[in-house]
Amino acid sequence: MAQHLTEDCLFCKIIRGEIPSCKIAETEKSYCFLDINPLSDGHALVIPKYHAEFLHQVPDDILADMMPLAKKVALASGLDASQYNILQNNGPLAHQVVKHVHFHIIPKPDAKQGLQIGWPQQVVSQDDLKNTLGRIKEKL
Repeated sequence: MAQHLTEDCLFCKIIRGEIPSCKIAETEKSYCFLDINPLSDGHALVIPKYHAEFLHQVPDDILADMMPLAKKVALASGLDASQYNILQNNGPLAHQVVKHVHFHIIPKPDAKQGLQIGWPQQVVSQDDLKNTLGRIKEKL
């Protein structure tokens, strides 16, 4: 996997051990560590041991390895792991800061701690939904 890491990426350096991290767990294809700027106690990141900026660039076998690890960490990370967010951003407009795919596991112990988001819903017609559905299915 190391051949798929870059020299200047923060997360690639963490995977290689060049930058210290509070490692929770790792597999052959994934690495999990505590976020240094947590939104709540237990906020962790799961990253692929494969450098890719966007989710769609990560091979499926690596994504398949990351999700079980995220699930295990979500259950173990909070004092009350019954509520949590798993967040993955792609690109700066989507609030991605580090250009290496990563999943945040953010425990939500109460209304003040953890992820705070808005959800600006749009009102669309059934025709608009059908047009969007057609466009997406055509590309699958």
